[in-house]
Amino acid sequence: MAPRTHSVPVTLPHPALPLADWADCYELVVPGQSTNAISASRRAMGVFPVWARALLWLRNLVVRPFGLKGSGDHPGSQTEMIGFFPVISKSSEQTVLGFDDTHLDFRIVIDVRQAGELAQRVSVTTLVRRKILLGKIYIAVITPFHRLIVRTMLARLARPVMAVS
Repeated sequence: MAPRTHSVPVTLPHPALPLADWADCYELVVPGQSTNAISASRRAMGVFPVWARALLWLRNLVVRPFGLKGSGDHPGSQTEMIGFFPVISKSSEQTVLGFDDTHLDFRIVIDVRQAGELAQRVSVTTLVRRKILLGKIYIAVITPFHRLIVRTMLARLARPVMAVS
């Protein structure tokens, strides 16, 4: 049976976004593979499925008139990106992605920890600081899509890594 993602509780405040007022976390135990947080982040979030890219395109179209940043908007060409998201910090155990906008600030935290001798536990925590009413409405609308996208991206890590010859 393939490993399954499951929801885990998040304790706020969180060091990656101390003023967050909304959070969720999903994790997956990945047997038989060894990875670090930046590699896991790139595998999980580097390339979105076509259906998720279509949803993000639609999201960008809808929010642009409100002056909100689109997915992929980033401060400059020197900013390291994973998928659509700027890298805020990275280590072998944790990668933090995200940015601040007028309606909300968000962080995606990817943690990798050993789960026994032959497995690793990978978690994806999303933290949001909703600044204004629009931020609260936005999170309420996108949450079902967010959950589906995060679970799908995390499930990618359960697939075997293909060796390049």
